[in-house]
Amino acid sequence: MEMLLSTKGITICLFFFVLSLAAAIEIPLSVSQLPTITEQSHTQVAYPFDEDFTIKCEARGNPHPTFNWTKDGKPFDLLSDPRIVTSNNSGTFVIQNRGIINNFQGKYRCFASNVLGTAMSEEIELIVPSVPKFPKEKIEPLDVEHGDSVILHCNPPKGIPPLHIYWMNIDLQHIPQDERVSMSLKGDLYFANVEENDSRSDYCCFAAFPRLRTIVQKMPMTLKVSRLKHANDSGSPNAAVTKANFIKERKPKLLIPPESAGSSSSVTVIKGGVLLLECIAEGLPTPHLSWVKVTGNMPKDEPETENFGKILKIDQVSAADEGTYQCTASNPMGRAKHEFHVHVEEPPQWLKKPEGGVYSVGTNLVLLCEAIGNPEPSIQWKLNGMPIDSRTFRGRISTREISLTNLQLQDSAVFQCEATNKHGTILASANVNVLNIAPLILTSDGENYATVVGYSAFLHCDIFASPAADVRWTKDDSIEPLSTFRYELNKNGTLEIKDTKKEDSGSYACWAANSVGKRAITANLDIRDATKLVVTPKNARVLKSHSILLKCQAEYDSHLKHSFKLSWRKDGDELPVNSTEGGRMILDRDTLFISSVLLEDQGVYTCVGSTSLDSATAESRLIVLDVPDPPEDLQLSENQNRSVRLSWRAGSSHNSPVNESIIEFEENRWEPGRWQELTRIPGDDTTALLSLAPYVNYQFRVVSVNAVGRSQPSKPSLRYSTPPAAPDKNPENIRVEASEPNEMVMKWEPLKPVERNGPGLEYKVSWRQRGVRTDWNEEMVKKHSLTVRNTPTFVPYEIKVQAVNNLGSGPEPNVTIGYSGEDFPDAAPSGVSVDVVNSTLVKVFWFGIPRDRVRGHLRGYKVSWWKTKNMLDGKRHHPEKHFLTFVGDRNYGMIPGLDPFSEFCLTVLAYNSRGDGPESSPVVFETPEGVPEQPRFLRILNFDKDSVTLSWGLPRKANGHLTGYILQYQIINETHEVGPMSDVSVTNRSTLSWRLSGLSPSTKYKFYVKACTAKGCGKPVTEEGLTVAQGTYAGIYDGISTQGWFIGLMCAIALLTLLLLTICFVRRNKGGKYSVKEKEDLHPDPEAQSIKDEIFGEYSDSDEKPLKGSLQSLNGDIKATESADSLVDYGEGEHGMFNEDGSFIGAYSGSKEKGSVESTGSSTATFPLHA
Repeated sequence: MEMLLSTKGITICLFFFVLSLAAAIEIPLSVSQLPTITEQSHTQVAYPFDEDFTIKCEARGNPHPTFNWTKDGKPFDLLSDPRIVTSNNSGTFVIQNRGIINNFQGKYRCFASNVLGTAMSEEIELIVPSVPKFPKEKIEPLDVEHGDSVILHCNPPKGIPPLHIYWMNIDLQHIPQDERVSMSLKGDLYFANVEENDSRSDYCCFAAFPRLRTIVQKMPMTLKVSRLKHANDSGSPNAAVTKANFIKERKPKLLIPPESAGSSSSVTVIKGGVLLLECIAEGLPTPHLSWVKVTGNMPKDEPETENFGKILKIDQVSAADEGTYQCTASNPMGRAKHEFHVHVEEPPQWLKKPEGGVYSVGTNLVLLCEAIGNPEPSIQWKLNGMPIDSRTFRGRISTREISLTNLQLQDSAVFQCEATNKHGTILASANVNVLNIAPLILTSDGENYATVVGYSAFLHCDIFASPAADVRWTKDDSIEPLSTFRYELNKNGTLEIKDTKKEDSGSYACWAANSVGKRAITANLDIRDATKLVVTPKNARVLKSHSILLKCQAEYDSHLKHSFKLSWRKDGDELPVNSTEGGRMILDRDTLFISSVLLEDQGVYTCVGSTSLDSATAESRLIVLDVPDPPEDLQLSENQNRSVRLSWRAGSSHNSPVNESIIEFEENRWEPGRWQELTRIPGDDTTALLSLAPYVNYQFRVVSVNAVGRSQPSKPSLRYSTPPAAPDKNPENIRVEASEPNEMVMKWEPLKPVERNGPGLEYKVSWRQRGVRTDWNEEMVKKHSLTVRNTPTFVPYEIKVQAVNNLGSGPEPNVTIGYSGEDFPDAAPSGVSVDVVNSTLVKVFWFGIPRDRVRGHLRGYKVSWWKTKNMLDGKRHHPEKHFLTFVGDRNYGMIPGLDPFSEFCLTVLAYNSRGDGPESSPVVFETPEGVPEQPRFLRILNFDKDSVTLSWGLPRKANGHLTGYILQYQIINETHEVGPMSDVSVTNRSTLSWRLSGLSPSTKYKFYVKACTAKGCGKPVTEEGLTVAQGTYAGIYDGISTQGWFIGLMCAIALLTLLLLTICFVRRNKGGKYSVKEKEDLHPDPEAQSIKDEIFGEYSDSDEKPLKGSLQSLNGDIKATESADSLVDYGEGEHGMFNEDGSFIGAYSGSKEKGSVESTGSSTATFPLHA
């Protein structure tokens, strides 16, 4: 027995395995098969405004099925009414909406049949609604007394739900409803007690059927409310009403459910539906309704009620909502109750549905059918749409199971299982196809497949066979089936090649065989290179408002280039190809450009590259940096007299951590509206203990700082006032400023407003003469200065300034030393002497004045000098004074820029802050000879083919006795190359012209002339000219020199030259430069000495132009020891001539002789042909 059970278990397991395989096979339509319903209608409403109504029933099968219909369980002939339109090879029919169609209402069922069996549809209900109307009736007026209960009945007509009922007056205004007056679920209007203002003659009930697009109205009803008939007349009307109300007062009485229903009733609700429990009561005063669940708890903490508490509503009812609910109507006179026993039921639902399939001959069949519901559904089996007769059925049949053994071809049939209870019917069909056919390969032969390296390849071989076929795959010419771990054969015959490689390319064959026959197909597989993407930059960090360019570099198989596409996504959402956001984002093939980056641009940008075979992605995370958001929620705590704790909530840092918080304050007593920095908090702390000053009404704000910049300030905190106190500090920078003799002006920096600490700020000033035993002089002032008169001249004083307010004095002040007012020095320096350094520089020595004669702070000494005569001609000069200032207590100074070979007078004086003292006695000294200045001009008077006559002028300043002139010349060309220099010495100082011979014809020359004294030669004047060609000299000169136009031209040139000389003279006096200087820069004189040999630079005239030069520009006559002297030896003009670093910045006061020029200069134009 045990062995039999075991064998039976194995058999059942194998059977269910085959059954599962059979159920999974879809039969090709080319194979004979049972009908299967593929589409059908469900419950349908024939609306009167529709033109027609379609009842659908479609099925497939082989042979193609024919269709039959039943209506209400009886055969229904579609040709019985001309309004029915049918379709060929279809069970669907259309009912045209013509005439009365009420006879079409009913429940229809479709049957699709062929030689193998019959399929059956679910029931299709067609509802033909009538047009709802209220009956015409005469409604008698209702005459009631004040306080009575009244019901106005609506009795709406039947129609397609949903139904909406409204009570309105004849003007379509809603009747007000409340706890006293309300409408029931059926639409009746209930008055718990009436009042006189309820009287009206136009109570209208409106019934709306939205699906029918219809609203109907009942005839108006009249309600008259009168006072109590037996009310006495002894009192006022109000008293009568009050007495009537007293007589009518009564405890509640339930109108819904009515008293006839007893104290309890049963309610059935469908699971998943809506439970509505209703209680309406009458009584006076108006009753109040409440709900409880007697068995168990309410489904919600607060049950949902409607209609002023008269309806309890529960949505989505479940089994837990089953139980007893109680409503209670109560007023001061008593209460009334009713219990509802709620039962939750449900229509049938499948636990197991019968499933058909394909079965081979000789196999066994088991069909299961199980359903649940409340009440428990009944199960009925049908075969090809007809009930199964167990007496003739060769298999076993029970309520939940049908079984057949040793299936044969003729056992093919459609089995139906129907589960029914009072809430509905469900139908399940199972097609049992018993077949015996050779394998059919549904996939086309010679299919070409392609995939990329690393992906899986799927080679399809869809097979239908009964019995089931054995499937195997081979590759190329091999007959061995593929069996390695990378090959997997799916149930549908598809071959999956995992993690493909290049060598997987080739030709494959699929073989299918069963006991009836065998088939084979081939498939070709190509393996392509995988697509690869790289996005740069990988993780970009960009400042807000800046731009970013993302580039996507792609590699893909060349065979797939026509299908390759690139797209971009942001946070998973695809970006459009065209420019977005007003051109701020531009997609151009493989690049994504974002200009004026915003914070919302932050995210993950994905480049997606796809071909017809694969796709790849590469990501770049864009991080947008910005200044922090302003801090928020400023709070003050730990309030003290001199401190408070400020806390805040940091705003977003926008990807750059906050490294500092700046706390600012504003006070509204001294400088309202002005925000000042109070402190800085390093790091990302969000709280700080603030040190505060007394007597300030603070409010605070916070600014967050990150590497990008500063946030906007936060909103201000609440104001915080500190109490007043005595000053914590005294004024600083106490000083005595310049004043009149016998007077002392004391000044100091006043306390800042936040340093006052309280009202009534004043300054207590104390002073006394230093070194004199005397009491302190004191005075209280409100300003920040005090003038004391009748003091000795320039005497030291001890000074103290203390801050005082209404609450006390500041700390003991420090003593500051200051001096009373100064007076002019009253003594002159003595022992003044002059040491001549060279022709333009002297060194002056003196003895300083005694300190007590300074009568103030010694600022320094001034040296003044003036020229008295020229040693060359003995001519006397009008004295024009120049001066240099030497700062500090010293006894010598250097005087540069003097005229050579001249006589000068010199004085020295001391000065202080008050002014200059008396001058010393004048000292006379003479300067030695120097080198001459440049000759005034150089002209070419005659130019032959090999000679030239030069004429020049005297130097503007000879600076000594002239000893003669040096003439030099050399060849030049257009490329600025120069030939060797030739020299001619003119020893006669009165000679002002010279003829040079031995020159080359048609050659450009540059000529130099410089004047000399015993001291040396000065700067040369230059000119350039071109010799004439050989053989052209005589003719040219004879022809031109006698022409009148030529003589006029020469006069014009002479006049123009005179004008240019005048302009050059003026510019020279103003420090300008001339074209000669530019020429010399172009063709420098190799023998010319520096202009700085004897002078420091250009002396300033009376306009006090800055001097130029430095110590290194002094004449070589200066001794080495003297040259090494500090530049502090040189004094300062009105603006100072030298700094300690050696730069010559001062002003040389005075004027040099007028008319001094460097050179007249000349043009390089063609030379004159005749002198």
